[in-house]
Amino acid sequence: MSDTEETKGTEAQFPNLGDSQKPQKAEGPKDLEFLLDIPLEVSVELGRTTILINDLLQLGQGSVIELTKLAGEPLEILVNGKLVARGEPVVVNEKFGVRITDIISPIERVKQLGSK
Repeated sequence: MSDTEETKGTEAQFPNLGDSQKPQKAEGPKDLEFLLDIPLEVSVELGRTTILINDLLQLGQGSVIELTKLAGEPLEILVNGKLVARGEPVVVNEKFGVRITDIISPIERVKQLGSK
């Protein structure tokens, strides 16, 4: 083969993409509507403790389990196991509820993702 034969090639052909190369503009809340129906587990934590199996087996009606939190400390509100807010207990229509008193900042929430 000669040098000219080796360098000859065919030109690549690509379809005209036209306007499809332009980035799509976000349409706002409409784009996020599919997220609104995703269920999340919300739990409120009064406190925690560690207990031996022997002590657990000894529990009966009227037993008291001492928790790590002090009386009057805010309850922790968790969404899918991640702390998002704190609040205080309330009773609404004979059911327990929680009034949000503090929302965790986005920076603190991001820090949580790296922990545990």
